[in-house]
Amino acid sequence: MYPDTNSSNNQTSSNSASSSRRDLRSFSHNELLELMDQLHQPKFRVQQIEEWIWSKGAVSFEDMSNLPKSLRESLNKRTVLQGPQQIARQLSQDGSRKYLLRYPDNTTVECVGMPSGAKLAVCASTQAGCAMGCSFCATGAAGLARSLTASEIYEQVIHVRNDFETRVSSVVLMGQGEPFMNYDNTLSVLRRLNSPDGLGIGARHLTVSTCGVIPMIKRFSNEPEQFTLAISLHSAVQKTRDVLMPGVRKYSLLHLYDVMGEYVDKTGRRPTYEYALIGGVNDSDSELGALRDFCCGTLAHVNLIQLNEVPGSRFHPSSPARAQQFVNKLGEVGVEATIRLSRGADIDAACGQLSQKLRQQ
Repeated sequence: MYPDTNSSNNQTSSNSASSSRRDLRSFSHNELLELMDQLHQPKFRVQQIEEWIWSKGAVSFEDMSNLPKSLRESLNKRTVLQGPQQIARQLSQDGSRKYLLRYPDNTTVECVGMPSGAKLAVCASTQAGCAMGCSFCATGAAGLARSLTASEIYEQVIHVRNDFETRVSSVVLMGQGEPFMNYDNTLSVLRRLNSPDGLGIGARHLTVSTCGVIPMIKRFSNEPEQFTLAISLHSAVQKTRDVLMPGVRKYSLLHLYDVMGEYVDKTGRRPTYEYALIGGVNDSDSELGALRDFCCGTLAHVNLIQLNEVPGSRFHPSSPARAQQFVNKLGEVGVEATIRLSRGADIDAACGQLSQKLRQQ
């Protein structure tokens, strides 16, 4: 059903032939109305087309069975419907599936599907690569290629949904890239995922994870939707965080603390602090004390993460016992904390690992 990992699929000629045509998914509602007017089609065709694109996940014009053949032919002449090509898929024993997708311009990104009973969570990327340079992250090693469009982010979710053949219940923009460095496309895809004309996923089941780009956190707090916010914290000690996360060094922890207080006051929503426990780096008693001080008395949830092993990295995960000690000590001061269940531990689970492996082959 899917291309083999090492298959080039010989798409050069078809890509060049379609390069002059615009992808139908990039059309706004008003632009589709204008296109239907040019093609002398009734306005209700726009709703049918949008349903095929955003809800049903059509991969070809032929899929759009309720459109007249003449309209499908006209669309094929004027536009292209060219989703990403799957070039690798890994299956985990826990049911998770990791994908490496390639867009028509040869840009590659990773996404993950994580089933849990009847529910399916998708972790999607907002950029190809990342410019933030987090020292423990495999994605940052290759740098930033480019930001993704809203439709390219959306296509990752559709790809996972189609592969699992089940409804997506939640989406986290926590894959490759910094979502708030691609803010407009991030908000656009969240709204499309939330829309009844899209996948109709509740806003509180749509999460953005940011390294802590403070101006965009302020902007996000003014958005009307109830989207969920997660902050990649990883240390509440400034010196340690600067080493681990150089891309946000200019945004101090004190400034982050203040803006998160403003976020809670304005939205009434509980943010999550992501904290990847790294042995000998951010799991000491002094680091734990700083984390307790940072979170105590605030409306926050701490998500402790068992760091994924990355070949060649100097960083290694803390022990499960140490993670539980963090949970207990945070609980003593009223800070809710959980240990995130590691998914896909038997495959290239960390963001960027699959891309790196295939580049090295």
